[in-house]
Amino acid sequence: MPAISTTNLTKKFDRVTAVNSLNLSIEKGEIFGFLGPNGAGKSTTIRMLCGILEPTSGDGQVGGFDINRESEQIKKIIGYMSQSFGLYQDLTVEENLKFYSRLYIADRKTALQHIEAVVELLQLDPYRKQLAANLSGGWRQRLALACSVVHRPQLIFLDEPTAGIDPVSRRILWDLLYELAHGGTTLFITTHHMEEAERCNKIGFIWKGNLVACDTPEGVKQGLMHEQILSLKCPDLNSAYKYLRTHGLVKDVNLYGDEINLVVENAAAAIPELKKSLAAAHLMVETLEQIQPSIEDVFVSLSKTTSNG
Repeated sequence: MPAISTTNLTKKFDRVTAVNSLNLSIEKGEIFGFLGPNGAGKSTTIRMLCGILEPTSGDGQVGGFDINRESEQIKKIIGYMSQSFGLYQDLTVEENLKFYSRLYIADRKTALQHIEAVVELLQLDPYRKQLAANLSGGWRQRLALACSVVHRPQLIFLDEPTAGIDPVSRRILWDLLYELAHGGTTLFITTHHMEEAERCNKIGFIWKGNLVACDTPEGVKQGLMHEQILSLKCPDLNSAYKYLRTHGLVKDVNLYGDEINLVVENAAAAIPELKKSLAAAHLMVETLEQIQPSIEDVFVSLSKTTSNG
């Protein structure tokens, strides 16, 4: 049985359909990345799966419980963490953990055992007596994760958990998420960081309430990218960028550090023609070659296709 499954899950607010006939199947221990622009339906989906928001129609199961009829049971087996997780700023790290553990665990001894385990896992011991308000962004997110998993939930919903923290803290947090997944915990994660999508076992892309892609990161890149990507390196990047923005063979152009990425219909046909055009414009080419698309390339393409469709 999947850890999370939905069948035609739909939520409407007056005339607006926030989530439209969503069909998902997420296995136990899987890291599922849920991507999409602001307002696409990500948070509404999470609220329905957590048993907080009643669907307009459709069905869903979380941990074997029905989201329509057994929402209270669902709340007991899940954890939830958002970018604005409700830490009590005037409580210490240890006091926050005690508060959240007692919401779920009646036995005091068991609660303390769980706290010690999560403190060790997330390396919070040096900060036990520190106020949550005085923690850095990365350590505050680590404490938020600890509070959301202290009761050892089967599933964790993480709504942009790495928003606003530095790259080092983000990597550490992801290492911790991998540890949880390896232990059998199912993770449902929303993120705007495309490199984080690459870390997921499976990703789904929602656009205006519709799930327009759902596969492994590699499957998404191979099956859903209709255009091809070229990498151009040349001495005068700015001039080449301005020139290529209006070139007939180029559908999109972006600067990435010391190179330009070009979106074209057919790489093999475009490369010789672009070299010829750049030479005619007195722009030297060091290298021009096809590269594999990134998840960002795929979802930008999907967004444009969906918008125009």
